[in-house]
This record gives sequence, structure tokens and C-alpha cells, in this order.
Amino acid sequence: MVKTALLFAGQGAQVAGMGKDLAERFPSARSWFERANSVLGFDLTAICFEGPEPELVRTENAQPCIFLLSWVCLQVLKEGLPGLAFDATAGLSLGEFTALTAAGVLSFEAGLRIVRLRGRFMQQACESTHGSMAAIIELDEAATLEVCARAGVVLANLNCPGQLVISGETEKIKQACEFAKAKGARRALPLPVAGAYHSPLMAAAQPLLQAELEQVDLHPPNVCVVSNVSAQPHGAPDSNRSGLLAQITAPVRWEESMRYLLSQGFTRFIELGPGTALSGFMKRIDKGAQMLNVADVSSLESTLKILAS
Repeated sequence: MVKTALLFAGQGAQVAGMGKDLAERFPSARSWFERANSVLGFDLTAICFEGPEPELVRTENAQPCIFLLSWVCLQVLKEGLPGLAFDATAGLSLGEFTALTAAGVLSFEAGLRIVRLRGRFMQQACESTHGSMAAIIELDEAATLEVCARAGVVLANLNCPGQLVISGETEKIKQACEFAKAKGARRALPLPVAGAYHSPLMAAAQPLLQAELEQVDLHPPNVCVVSNVSAQPHGAPDSNRSGLLAQITAPVRWEESMRYLLSQGFTRFIELGPGTALSGFMKRIDKGAQMLNVADVSSLESTLKILAS
């Protein structure tokens, strides 16, 4: 029996127009977009479908937009394949909230509201600091940690072999890029992000998110959900809360999370939401793993055809 895990996109995957073709093709998809508008009290759907880009990329909008499309992708996949079975979920940063929702820990409404507020709190933290991030290509973790220590920044994402992301004050990130190149990195690229995610500069968002999470009912997961912080399964609701709070400033251990699932016998992974970044990471983690994705009508049809065969 093939063991299947669902993977959910993180911030940065957003693109204007996302979800529009699904809503036009499937009445059920349209209803989820309308439901999201009702939950939040504004037209989130219009931001997904039309942008404009400056509105879409704002953290407080990008996060709920990606959560919503990722959820819709899962629902239309289940509609097309009612017998779809999965035994684990994981999500990159904000995608962890979608993963928890897919596993029954959060309701759709609670997940969407929390993600919107998380985005707002992180946006505020970005605006009160001067932070940025950079991708470090083809430099190992030990050498990158030396670069971080020298520049005074932190390791933020361990995505896959050959791709790490650092985070910190903008001027220090510029220095770190130069240090990384001198260390032998093939490339060191500043990223077009609003702030220093997964670093201490995001700490101001934590007490605000904690207050909101304490008001939300969290249920035990009905499948394994892998935590970004520990790269191990989530447990009881209280540990879920603490993990989601720690995730704001802690590094995302994505490669380790995927290796955990691989060690548990998972061989099929379905990426849900905009883009194919997680599929790209998996190709560098384990080329033998089967990667499918659902982001739009075309990729849905391709994935359904493979799963039905």
C-alpha cells in the first residue's frame, strides 16, 4: 500500500490569478472562496484572482490567500477522487497551519482567521524592524552557520541539499552574502521579502499570536502532522500551540521533516497550493519519491489521472 503525505505551500508561492480557473470550473471551489470572504468580512477572493501584486504580496493578504487556495486544491482533489487516502501532512511555515487544518486540528474558519492574524502580526513586526532574507546556494549547513555567526544573522530555512535561507537585519544580510560567497557558495541571493522571517526580529508577533491561539479550539490530529520546528509529529493541542508560536522565530527544518516522512515509508507526496517549490525541494532530497501537485485545473487533471491509474 502506497503511503501518501500532503504538503502545503508557504509564503512566497502566491501569484495573481491563483484559484480563478478552479472557481470557474468547480462550483464547490467557488463556494469555498465565497465562504472565506464571509469569514474574514472582505473580498479575499478578489485579491487571489486579480491582485494587484502590491496587495497580494502583503504578508497579511498573502498568507490567507495561500491558505485558502491550498485548502481549495485539497477539496477539489477529494471531490475528483473520493477515495483519496493520506496518512500525513506537512506545510512550509504558514503551510503548517493548512496541514493542521487538513488533519482536523483546526476548522477551516479558525485556520483562515488565525492565518490572517498571523500575517498581520508578522507584517507589523516587519514594519517595525529592518530585516530581510537571502538564499544561500550550494553551501553546507556547517559553513552557513559560520557565516551567520560572523555576520550576526540566523539560519531560517533548511529547505533541501544545496538551498538554505538566512534571515536578519538588512545590512547584516548583505554582509552575510559576501561572506557566503567567500566561503564558496555558488550564489547568495537577497530575497524579495518584507522582513526577516524565522528570526528574532519577528519576536513581537509571538505574544499577539499566542493570545489568539489561546482562544482557538485545537483537536488531536487524525493523521501525522510534521512540525517545522522539531521535524517530528505534532502531539497534544498544547504542544501544537507552543510549536506554532516557536515557528515564528525558529528555523524551518523542511529537509529534516521530509526525511522523517521518508524514513516512515512515505513514497508519494502531493503538493497543494500555488507553485511547485516543495516538489523542487523533494527532487533534491529524494529523487525516487513520487511528487504530484495541485495548483490549478491543469495540474489537478494530471494528478487525478495518475492517482486513478
